[in-house]
Amino acid sequence: MNVQDAWSMGFTGKGVVVTILDDGIERNHPDLKANYDPRASFDVNNHDSDPLPRYDDSNENRHGTRCAGEVAAIANNSMCSVGVAFDASIGGVRMLDGDVTDAVEAQSLSLNPQHIDIYSASWGPDDDGKTVDGPAQLAWKAFVDGVERGRRGLGSIFVWASGNGGREKDSCNCDGYTNSIYTLSVSSATEHGKIPWYSEPCSSTLASTYSSGSENDRQIVTSDLRKGCTEGHTGTSASAPLAAGIVALALQANPRLTWRDMQHIVVLTANPNHLAATDWKINGVGKRVSHSYGYGIMDATAMIKLARNWTSVPPQKSCATPYNNGSKSFSSGTSIKSTVYTDGCGRVNYLEHVQAVVVLFASNRGEIAIKLKSPSGTESDLLVKRPRDSSGRGFDKWAFMTTHCWGEHSHGAWTLEVISGSTTGSLDSWTLVTWGTKTPPYGKRKHEYSGLYKIFQDDYRRHVPNLNNEVSRTQSLVARWFFTVFLVTIVFYS
Repeated sequence: MNVQDAWSMGFTGKGVVVTILDDGIERNHPDLKANYDPRASFDVNNHDSDPLPRYDDSNENRHGTRCAGEVAAIANNSMCSVGVAFDASIGGVRMLDGDVTDAVEAQSLSLNPQHIDIYSASWGPDDDGKTVDGPAQLAWKAFVDGVERGRRGLGSIFVWASGNGGREKDSCNCDGYTNSIYTLSVSSATEHGKIPWYSEPCSSTLASTYSSGSENDRQIVTSDLRKGCTEGHTGTSASAPLAAGIVALALQANPRLTWRDMQHIVVLTANPNHLAATDWKINGVGKRVSHSYGYGIMDATAMIKLARNWTSVPPQKSCATPYNNGSKSFSSGTSIKSTVYTDGCGRVNYLEHVQAVVVLFASNRGEIAIKLKSPSGTESDLLVKRPRDSSGRGFDKWAFMTTHCWGEHSHGAWTLEVISGSTTGSLDSWTLVTWGTKTPPYGKRKHEYSGLYKIFQDDYRRHVPNLNNEVSRTQSLVARWFFTVFLVTIVFYS
């Protein structure tokens, strides 16, 4: 992940504050105590300021300490390993050792947002292949407040593990935390560049870092409970803190980066090379992307180099375009397609996140797959079949999200396809929500950003067909057809 090159450039996370939202951290661990930050810490479960985990014979609450060591274990103390950002300040929020309510989540996500830069979370709904759940009202508000007001308006950076439900055929797009536009969703690759057994493919994953794999693959070395060490930290739980450490290095290089700047930098620099998957595709702006890895392995040195001279992207805009042609039914073993046309509402021309907010009924929800095709031809798997999900509840305004169209133009036809297995149901409604910018995100410096420069080579109005012109052309073709029929009729009767 080019971390050592970043260190040799002098970037170690100094001045950046990271907190681990988990089951507590061992603040007096030899790897952590020099970097421990009490202002970035709290015990939500016991309602006090000390995030020490609860100790028992099983060492159950070891997870947060392991994650903290990956981020900020100090260098050169001859113990365990070294953190990615070994000079960063590290805190912990003990919030998983008890009932994880909406209020607990919200309090954790909103802890000291003018002091904490990065929140790292390796949790979410059950990875059981049948749950569809996400943040409730208070936690959702904490996310929005964080990106709008955190870090003095630059936005809190929420790094999230994409989930470990691969063995259960789960989809991380059914996890409303990692599926959120506000989180930087991180998946895993094995040391040999393969998809781990626990990996959940989905279109909301932005990038990956290394983690554990098969029995013969090495796992992550980090700090452990009772002032110990481990060689066995695993899963996307281990990938998210590594990503948080890399983000800390980039933030040291440029503390003025917004939360969206950071996501742009990850997309532009992530490395897809040497990662094995059958679903790699090239999107409409020439970037390779996969449902298992996002845009590839995060590259610390490339992120720093880009961050140092970065100009913040224009303000975020959104456009909602509903499908207004009524409900569409489907039977077992069939598929239906539904298309909406958008002009970006005059606000969204260059894409970041894209959502399809779906209202769908199915007698067996796990037998449904959903795809979304962009005007540029990029196809995202919003949902894959989940054999363990036999619910008859369907989806009620669930916002499936994709990052695969990043940088593309929004204008034109978007097609949602629902593919039914052994179930019947109906697509009652859906709304396309595009997020992005009105003006080119990289302005006149487009030539510096390999892979996305093509999108700005032509004038926007020439490069993207105007929606009104498309409608006009359609109307013209219809008029010509009727006129031809009229002439043939006159000739026949003459």
